[in-house]
Order: sequence, then C-alpha cells, then structure tokens
Amino acid sequence: MRYGHVQIVFFIVLFASIGCTSQTPQTLTELEALIEERLEQSDGKFAVAFKSLRDTSQTVFINEREMFHAASTMKTPVMIELFKQAEAGQFSLDDSILVKNEFRSIVDSSRYQMDVSEDSEGELYKQIGQKRTIRQLIDDMISMSSNLATNILIEKVGAQKITQTMRSYGADSIKVLRGVEDIKAYERGLSNRTTALDESIIYERLGRGQAVTKEASQEMIEILKKQHFNEMIPARLPGDVIVAHKTGWITGVNHDAGLIILPDGRKYVLVLLSKNAPNRDNVISTFAEISNLIYKFVTQ
Repeated sequence: MRYGHVQIVFFIVLFASIGCTSQTPQTLTELEALIEERLEQSDGKFAVAFKSLRDTSQTVFINEREMFHAASTMKTPVMIELFKQAEAGQFSLDDSILVKNEFRSIVDSSRYQMDVSEDSEGELYKQIGQKRTIRQLIDDMISMSSNLATNILIEKVGAQKITQTMRSYGADSIKVLRGVEDIKAYERGLSNRTTALDESIIYERLGRGQAVTKEASQEMIEILKKQHFNEMIPARLPGDVIVAHKTGWITGVNHDAGLIILPDGRKYVLVLLSKNAPNRDNVISTFAEISNLIYKFVTQ
C-alpha cells in the first residue's frame, strides 16, 4: 500500500504521540523534556509544579512563578482559613450559617447575586433562607465547587485574612481578593490570582500535616478526596492511587492542583495550570497525560 505525504506525516505524529504517552521517563531531565514536549503541542500558556514529599530532590517546575487567574483553585485557601479560624476558637465548623444569595462588590459595596446557571452546583440554591453547617458548606465548595457556598464562606472569614494565611505559609504571590461573580471587580482587573509554585506550597503543607494542625490537614485531605471533577490529574492513574485535589476553570483557563498519595504511602504534589488555552478538551487530555507521565516516573 502506498501513502501520500500528508498520510505519512499523520502516522509519524500519531506514533510519536503514542510513544510519548507510553514511555516511562527514567530521569528528571527526561521527564521535564517529555512534559515540555506535550505542552508545546497545545495552544496556551502553561505552568507545572511537581514535587515528591519523600525525596525533595525530585522536582519539576515550569513557569512556576507565572501568574494565573486562580478560578476555583482559590477555594482550597478558603477552606484552610476556615479550619484555621475554627482552631483558634472563633467558631465551630459545626455552627450553622444562613444560606443566602446576596453579596457586596469589593469595588463599591453594591449588591449582586449569584446565577445558578453559572454554578457547577445547583442544589444549594434550593436551600436559600435555610441554615447549613460551615462543615457542610466547605464540602459543597470543594467537592462540587459550589460558587454560592464559596461566597458565603469568604464573607465569613474575610478574603484579606485568607491571603495573609497563605503569605504565612510562604505562598507570596497568591491573591484572594473577592468572591465569585463580582463583575464590577472583574471589569477592573480585580481577580483572584495564583502561581504553580504557591499552589505546590499549599498542598505540600497539607501533605506534611502542617496546614493548621495535623488533624485539620488530614480532615481537609479527606474533603479534597471527594472532588467530583476528575478529568485531569486522576484520569489516567490507577484506581488505588488517592488524589486529593481541587480543579478550576473559566473561559480559556483550566487548572488542577493536588496531593497524590500512592498505595505505599509515598506522596507527591502536582499542579497544572493553563491560560489563553481555547481548547478545553485538549488541555484536559494534555494534563491527564502529564499526570500519567509523572506517576510512571515516581513508581518506576
């Protein structure tokens, strides 16, 4: 059978892609090269942070200080601040709080409401006017990425205090400025920001039991393990691998950041951020492949 030039090029690209995803990187240099190669095949700007918590010399950082819109990854810092304030005795996570849908813009304190059609979780809107525990709202915010729960909880603890706690962790670039759908703030460029490096610091703290307390860290990991959106980091990992993570996405932006726990107890942090990336499906596939490459490297 004879093939034309275009067909030959197609098969070369296909086999190269298959080789890339099936290959097990033997060294950090090879791992980083394979990650870079995969990212170059996608439109957009990307950042990666990988760090083993047992062998801290095993790291890969790519554009780790590049600033990205945080999207829903900022919900993990919100959770940490809630646990911190609860540990300090300011309230109990089992206290009840009113479910409401009215918030104030950080620009001029004007009122705005959340749109259920723009939220990934809609059941909470049926409970407006009723009470729900802070612990339940945290679960809504993390596992189903509820924007309504997020805004209620940010109002409870204060965005500035969330950022201050992240600074105390050494995450010096992350900014939690506001809740979700504050359009006036968005139009003025006032959005929550993060970097791959800062996200890795947060999840390393959790993995080492140093986010508030050891007990609080473990409880937060248990919540993150219930993440409903698993198309990226966990997608191509074996079923016995635990992934405690938080995703985030808006137009052109897709993130996944978390702690991976292997059956033998080893842990590593992985952060995958993107922006100006128009093809969401391609980003999801790329990040799943990168996660798989890192897993193969760690477990070879």
